[in-house]
Amino acid sequence: MVNLNNLKYSIIDKIIGFLLSPRINTILKPLTDIAYSLYERYLLKQIMSRPLPKHVAIIPDGNRRWAKERGLNPSEGHEYGYRKMREVLRWLYDLGINVVTVYAMSYENCLKRSSEERQRLFNIIKRGLIELEEDKILEKYNVRFKIFGKLEIVDEDIIEYARELEKKTMYFNSRFLNIAICYGGRQEILEAVKIIIKEILEDKLKINDITEDILIHYLSTSHLPFPEPDLVIRTSGELRISNFLLWQIAYSELYFCDVYWPDFRKIDLYRAIRSYQNRERRLGS
Repeated sequence: MVNLNNLKYSIIDKIIGFLLSPRINTILKPLTDIAYSLYERYLLKQIMSRPLPKHVAIIPDGNRRWAKERGLNPSEGHEYGYRKMREVLRWLYDLGINVVTVYAMSYENCLKRSSEERQRLFNIIKRGLIELEEDKILEKYNVRFKIFGKLEIVDEDIIEYARELEKKTMYFNSRFLNIAICYGGRQEILEAVKIIIKEILEDKLKINDITEDILIHYLSTSHLPFPEPDLVIRTSGELRISNFLLWQIAYSELYFCDVYWPDFRKIDLYRAIRSYQNRERRLGS
C-alpha cells in the first residue's frame, strides 16, 4: 500500500533537488535561494512535530573526493570537512539532540594512511579541541565531552587537550559529544573482552555473571544516558558502516546520504531525521 505522505515528500524532494541542481541554481539563483529557505523551514516544521532521535552518530565521509573533484589538495577537503562538522554540531544541539558521536578517524586510517596525511588529520583534530574550548560551545550547550579509540597511537598532545576538556566538562549533562579517533568497533569489543577475562581471573566476576549489560559497561559509550545511537548518518553515498560502533548500532536506523560531507546541508540533516521518524523501529522484535 502506497504511503501518501512518503509519496508527497518524495515529489517535493525531487522538485527541490531539481531547483538546487548546479545548472538551475546558476541560472535562477535568487529563486532557488528562496526555494531552499522555504523548503528548509518546511522540513524543520515536519521534524519538530515528532519525537527526535536522542543519539545521532555521524560518519562524515567524502572529504578527499570532494577536494579531488574541485582540483584541490586532499588536505583542503579535510579542512572544509572540519568546518562543516563545527556547523553541524550546532545544528544538532539547537534541535535538542542529546548525544552526538563523530567518527573522526578509523583505526584502519590511523594505521594505513601515509604519515603525512595522518599528521595533517591529527593537527586538524588538535585545533578542533582547542577551538571547542575557546568558542565555549561546550559550556553554551552544557555538553560533556569524551574521546575514545586506540589512543595509544594518537599524538600525546591531542590526548592532553582531550583529557583537559573531559575534566572541564565532566559535570555537564544536558548534551554529550563523543569523538572516536583511531577507533574500531572490533577493537573496542576485543578490549572489553580482555578486561572481562582479567576480572574473571582476579575473581571479580563469575562467567555466569556475564550478560549484555555487563559487556556494555566496558564499552566506550557506557557513560552515556543513551549509549546506542538511534540514527547513524553516513555521507558520500557509501553503503557501509566501516567498523563503527558495531555493538551499539545493532538496532540503529541507518541513513546514507549521497552528498560529500563538506556539502552537507541543513536540509540533508532534516531529511535524515525525517526518514528516521518515518520508520517503524522494531529493535529486533
